[in-house]
Amino acid sequence: MKISVTFRNAEGENWQKEYVEEKLGKLKKYIDNPVDARVILSVEKFRNTAEIILTADGLNVNGGGEEKDMHLAIDNAIEKIERQLKKHREKIRGFKNNHSRSEEFDGESPAEDGDDSPDAKVVEARKMVLKPMSIDDAVLEMETTKNRFVIYRDSSTENINVIYRREDGKFALLEIGR
Repeated sequence: MKISVTFRNAEGENWQKEYVEEKLGKLKKYIDNPVDARVILSVEKFRNTAEIILTADGLNVNGGGEEKDMHLAIDNAIEKIERQLKKHREKIRGFKNNHSRSEEFDGESPAEDGDDSPDAKVVEARKMVLKPMSIDDAVLEMETTKNRFVIYRDSSTENINVIYRREDGKFALLEIGR
């Protein structure tokens, strides 16, 4: 980790650099790539401000703290950065878990397996008003809106139908009986 410390409106003291380096060293467990850290410490009357900017491969994390004591300002900035890094790491882990899980099922999703997985959750829910239309109208709507499927009420039978485009480009119809 490459650390540069800048002082504004104050003389830089050695303990401040050591304290910043010690605190930033604890963040190495969250980041495995080479990181550049820019630390800006400033003093304005009784306000001590610490601003920390971490940059790595495509990751930019900023944190700041303002307190009466420089130790507390640095600690606040480090805490903010640590929270952001934890959140980023969890997001990456979540992506990796979803990716590896889909490889386990050889293209099948966990919902197709039939087991009630504790990870399975509804991501989006919509209420729809089903329009009465014919099959031709449903196909026309699919082509004009670029939807993957259309759910509609058949105007002749009053049954609910789903029409979707198959991988070969042809349409498939699901008729739902009462």
